[in-house]
Parts: sequence; structure tokens; C-alpha cells
Amino acid sequence: MDDTTARERLEKILADLDRSIGVLQGDPVGIREYSAADAGSDLSDADRAQAMLTVATTQRRAVIDALKRLDEGTYGMCVDCAQPVPEGRLEARPEAARCVQCQGKRERRR
Repeated sequence: MDDTTARERLEKILADLDRSIGVLQGDPVGIREYSAADAGSDLSDADRAQAMLTVATTQRRAVIDALKRLDEGTYGMCVDCAQPVPEGRLEARPEAARCVQCQGKRERRR
């Protein structure tokens, strides 16, 4: 993927994430009285929203890091082994910072 296409895709992903994060940080429930059942249901909804917010924030950070790599001229190179990240991986995940092998090692360590 050429740098122009990568930048366009990353900027679109970033804008979409910013919109999603804004929605997740809002208060869609509003102020109302809760029964005991409502409180339990809302807690579950709040937990789900917080988990989604965490994932979106983590992905946003990855997209910003990818944009920085574009600016530095290192986009498409694995941050661990400096080998090229496969084109197919970048097509699927433009924010990918690692080749498949290094990403697999990282996930196994977690």
C-alpha cells in the first residue's frame, strides 16, 4: 500500500474512532430513577460501554502511532524486527506495527 493510500485510510479510521469514542463517552441513559433491576442492567451496559471505550482508545493510539511512522518514513516496517510488514496485513490492518511473526510472539507473551 502506498503512503498516500495508507494515510487516507488511517485518517478515516481515526475520524471514525473519534466519533465512536465521543458517543461512548456521552450519557445516552440520561437522568432517571432506577429500580434495582434497572441499576443492574445499567451497570452491565456501563461495563460494556467501558470495555468498548478501552478497545477504541487502544486502537486510536495504534492509528496515531501508524501516522507517526508514516511521517518518519518507517511505515510498513516491523517495529520489532525491522522487516517489512506483509502487504496483506497492512491492507487488513493499516495500523499494524508488527509483522505476523513478531505480533504472534507479542501475543503469546501476554
